[in-house]
Amino acid sequence: MISGNGWSRRGLLAGTAILTAGGAAAAAKEDRLADGVVILIDSNEPYVMGHAISYSANLAKHFADKGARLLIEVVANGKGIDVFRADKTPLLQPLSTLRQSLPNLTYSMCASSKAIAEAKEQVSIPLISGANLVPFGIGRVVELQLKGWAYIHA
Repeated sequence: MISGNGWSRRGLLAGTAILTAGGAAAAAKEDRLADGVVILIDSNEPYVMGHAISYSANLAKHFADKGARLLIEVVANGKGIDVFRADKTPLLQPLSTLRQSLPNLTYSMCASSKAIAEAKEQVSIPLISGANLVPFGIGRVVELQLKGWAYIHA
């Protein structure tokens, strides 16, 4: 049976079901807490490096207060690799403390940027404890974004 406005009863019910399902899916997506956050550091300015560390601690606390487990990866690229250099970082103790208190935190350094710095400085660059090398810092950031991780540029 077709109503006066051109809708059949069956069409109206099907449309309502589709809209309701779509609305529920949209609401679930909005309520979903991020699985991970990647923070990019590409500056060796101490305040920038400090912000990235503060962001990590604040995000972990914010999501823990909501009952969510958040994965955080701090990726150092370009001049930002200084943050994870054992011979240069001004944040050795805060980085160590934060890493110990947040088991879901990962530190990654761009291997390409490290190789460039080593060639330029003619030294072997030591990494802080707990830092890992990734082939390309920006590539790692994009990989994580493609997996749905949120992105923050420190």
